[in-house]
Amino acid sequence: MSPSNESQPSESQSNTPPPEIPFPESGRLAAVDYGTVRIGIAVCDPDRILASPVEVYQVRDEARDARYFKTLAAQERLAGFVVGLPIHCDGGESQKSKECREFARWLSDQTQLPVRLFDERFSTAAAKERLAAGRLSRQKKKKQLDAVAALVVLESFLEMSRYHGKLAGQSIHQEPGGGETLE
Repeated sequence: MSPSNESQPSESQSNTPPPEIPFPESGRLAAVDYGTVRIGIAVCDPDRILASPVEVYQVRDEARDARYFKTLAAQERLAGFVVGLPIHCDGGESQKSKECREFARWLSDQTQLPVRLFDERFSTAAAKERLAAGRLSRQKKKKQLDAVAALVVLESFLEMSRYHGKLAGQSIHQEPGGGETLE
């Protein structure tokens, strides 16, 4: 996922991001709760009404990760991805935010699908609350946490898009510091 230094783009090219794949108004979406070890995944139906946690993917290496996401996109007939963006309560971003932004661009490049970033503040806390209500063992709750956090991100993204009547989140090419919040 790191760019090559062999051929440096000209000054005009370096400031211009690649053209963004338009985000579809309908079709199945997958939300991703990104982590360097585990990635939670949730998917919604084509009408974007119901969403369900799918699984927690164990990160391996770039080639196998790319194969996994290409297969997921094909099997689930995805129209796009939503990647949770960790943002501090004050709106600031961290190193983890930068990693998520890089992952989102990589995901779009690998799958050739559009990707939106969406504020994931409090998604893990909400996922823990949901899991606490169930009768799962501590080990099973821990296994499901990232997938349920992805579910919270996807449900929040869909709800905000419906409520505001426009696409929620932000472009993978947008500079850090902007975008919609859950507030």
